[in-house]
Amino acid sequence: MKLWSILGNSQRLDGGAMFGNAPRAMWAQWSPPDDANRIDLACRALLASPLNGKTVLFETGIGAFFEPKLRERYGVVESRHVLLDSLAEAGFSHEDVDVVVLSHLHFDHAGGLLAPWREGHGPELLFPNATFVVGAEHWQRALNPHPRDRASFIPELTGLLEASGRLELVSGDRCAALGDSVRFHFSQGHTPGLMLAEICGAPGADGQAHGGLVFCADLIPGRPWVHVPITMGYDRFPEMLIDEKRVFLEDKLARNVHLYFTHDPGCALAQLAKDAKGKFTTTHEVAALAARSLAA
Repeated sequence: MKLWSILGNSQRLDGGAMFGNAPRAMWAQWSPPDDANRIDLACRALLASPLNGKTVLFETGIGAFFEPKLRERYGVVESRHVLLDSLAEAGFSHEDVDVVVLSHLHFDHAGGLLAPWREGHGPELLFPNATFVVGAEHWQRALNPHPRDRASFIPELTGLLEASGRLELVSGDRCAALGDSVRFHFSQGHTPGLMLAEICGAPGADGQAHGGLVFCADLIPGRPWVHVPITMGYDRFPEMLIDEKRVFLEDKLARNVHLYFTHDPGCALAQLAKDAKGKFTTTHEVAALAARSLAA
């Protein structure tokens, strides 16, 4: 199996919203803002092939489905569908993907499922040969969003996924499409049923998978959020998320599971560590993956 970090369209969003109640003097050191208080964010996917004998894409980024007015409002930088270009650079097309795993259906993680915006045309689903793997609990949230996060969903997307006949809803820690090669963890603090996919490493003496990597999605969007108290203003229950994050990171540190970041513009993969004060930090940071083996 080889791994590729697949960049999608990038964003510039308000730094205060991304760092919750952390003071600007703190977060500006990690993510320097522009004159409009916006910071740079990636929308990075992960491609694994072959994984359980399949070509698997974890998330799709924000894509290019927004009309120009909304693209500007939500800080989408590029007008073209960057994910498709990045897949091509890796030697793949969206038609080659057998499985798309979606941590959740907010537009900056699932918008890349759709074709680029064209005036006079409705949303069109890409990835014609893929099974779409979504958490069952989060699917219900997408069908019936709360007023607080309704704008984070693409109204037409659930209907398109259902009509494809290739939707798999996941309730446990495994799914039919990927078998034992991927284990799912679930979190509630950011959005109900956020699904975190771990590509499992080899079993250790304790019978648990060691090594491997986990797609951190919006539980830990990038390196600054590894610091346990740091949350986003977009998080549903920040205190719950902090508690979930601590348990999640302790488990990954104990099993040496590497962290894969979707929104960090400068880092795709990092190893987890603790500093002299016992705080979580990252080491062996990797900016991009290109046909990299899981063990490398």
